Amino acid sequence: METELIIREKYLNKVKPFIQKPIIKVFTGQRRVGKSYIMRQTIQQIEKKDKRGKIIYINKENVEFNSIATSTDLLEYISQHSTKGIRNYIFIDEIQEIKDFEKGMRSLLLNPAYDLYCTGSNANMLSGELSTLLSGRYIEIPVYSLSYPEFLIFHGLKNQEASMKKYLKYGGMPFLKHLELKDEIVYDYLKGILSSVMFRDVILRNEIRNSAFLENLIEFLADNTGQLFSARKISEYLKSQRIQITTAQIIKYIHYLTSSFLINKVQRQDIVGKKIFEIGEKYYFEDVGIRNTISNYKQTDIGKIIENVVYKHLKYNNFEVRVGQTGPYEIDFVAEKQGEKLYIQTCYLLHDQATIDREFGNLERIKDNYPKMVISMDQFTGNTFNGIQHLQLRDFLSMEL
Repeated sequence: METELIIREKYLNKVKPFIQKPIIKVFTGQRRVGKSYIMRQTIQQIEKKDKRGKIIYINKENVEFNSIATSTDLLEYISQHSTKGIRNYIFIDEIQEIKDFEKGMRSLLLNPAYDLYCTGSNANMLSGELSTLLSGRYIEIPVYSLSYPEFLIFHGLKNQEASMKKYLKYGGMPFLKHLELKDEIVYDYLKGILSSVMFRDVILRNEIRNSAFLENLIEFLADNTGQLFSARKISEYLKSQRIQITTAQIIKYIHYLTSSFLINKVQRQDIVGKKIFEIGEKYYFEDVGIRNTISNYKQTDIGKIIENVVYKHLKYNNFEVRVGQTGPYEIDFVAEKQGEKLYIQTCYLLHDQATIDREFGNLERIKDNYPKMVISMDQFTGNTFNGIQHLQLRDFLSMEL
């Protein structure tokens, strides 16, 4: 274990109030975004707080723990390795690899000698039986790849335009701090992560046979990042490419991809009536570097990339995010947290009057008084337009919201 960790304060602050409390702490997120890293931070905090406590760490990615395949195996292992008379801190990495793990965790939760922590790379682990058996007894802590400020810290970079361009190009997977930020090096590493997620968390877990279609679908989503479309439209596009697949199958495959945390589905909401539309949604990648690995990093895609990182920053700051619709006009993001809203439009450059009128004009049509902002790469004279704020992308990504 590393003795010196770069502390990711946001996550440590989330877990601190629940240390030594009878509730399961569940870190969720895509593989390699740093869930294990956050657990190691937590272990260091516990070791400072409880000198007598016993740490039991199970990593299901390590063949050493292959014998722990079921909840019964889990209970037996912990019984054998725990110490009576003190608090035992149980850490389980990739717990979804253990069959019926929720039953084992429920049993462990009954014993006040155990303090429970786990990570998972599948969104479905917090649905179904887990929510039924452990309702109100777990706290989910979503973990994301590095935010822009974290990226600067991990790579020892100054907050300047060149640093932000590296972030837009390579994304925020934490292990990149050990690599030289060059295309062939970074993208080879990211391709490995993509292959692992696709094979282990999508193909293997869901027993997918048509992996060729899955590859076509993920390429389509990367090429169309931030575009409004439906499963029916995808099906029609694929038919034009002579690929025959039903709408139901497309919906199922997209669900597999979102469950692996590789992509995020964002639904549309009518701003006035607050109705959620059942068709027509956008998709964004958890990490823009992986998106660029699939679709190649191109200057012509910069608008899509900007939109993706703005979405990611809103999620990192605990917002619920939807696409806004007001009549025929679209609002890129309606972000909500604790009853407060934030409306956002994104674009590459405010380079002409037509673009200025469109981006600010769409926000002007919203008649409530919640904050509204336009985010772009360039500066804008006066920083506001009829009271609507403009922010450069780098300033926005540097903000705590």
